[in-house]
Amino acid sequence: MNPTAGLNCPTRIYKHTLKDVGAWIISKVVLDHSHPCCPSKAKMLKQHRELSMSIRRTIENNEEAGIRPSKTYQSFVATAGGHRELNFIEKDVRNYITREVRNVSEQEDAKKFGKYLLRMKEKNQNFFFKLELEEDQSIKLAFWADARSRAAFEYFGDVISFDTTYNTNRYDFVCGSFVGVNHHGQSTLLGCCLMNNTSWMLFDEK
Repeated sequence: MNPTAGLNCPTRIYKHTLKDVGAWIISKVVLDHSHPCCPSKAKMLKQHRELSMSIRRTIENNEEAGIRPSKTYQSFVATAGGHRELNFIEKDVRNYITREVRNVSEQEDAKKFGKYLLRMKEKNQNFFFKLELEEDQSIKLAFWADARSRAAFEYFGDVISFDTTYNTNRYDFVCGSFVGVNHHGQSTLLGCCLMNNTSWMLFDEK
């Protein structure tokens, strides 16, 4: 959406496509505006906004401590003395967390989780797991069942419920549990799984 459309601003840049060479050139530029321009606000354009190294470290530390992005941004506002004193917006903080902090942490945690599953398998060969990773090496789908759960399945696996009530609080994975009922009428755990949003959406569609 063009924010100046409602002002009928005549400012335009015209380009001409050179199909024979697969390129384009600027053919005309109109710099006349029908509204006041504020050069001082240019720093808030996307290409001018940036997060300093100290700001990034604070964001990372706050994310590790479980502080919400909105609270982190408001702390920057308070320290700087107002929104106008910052050269970034709350969206930049959220984007940095999603793109840099959580992505790296998720990959590292996926490696640690995979190593943990392997250690459990080494301790007991009846431990079963399946781990699928995305292209960026984050977890796509994980399933595991220990020796006791597998033994319980042999006896109490006739009727199984799949509970997906819970989500993990860090990466928003769906945490699913496979539950049966033993001969005492008690719930018994038969296995667990983690699914990322993509896997869960595909499962939910089925």
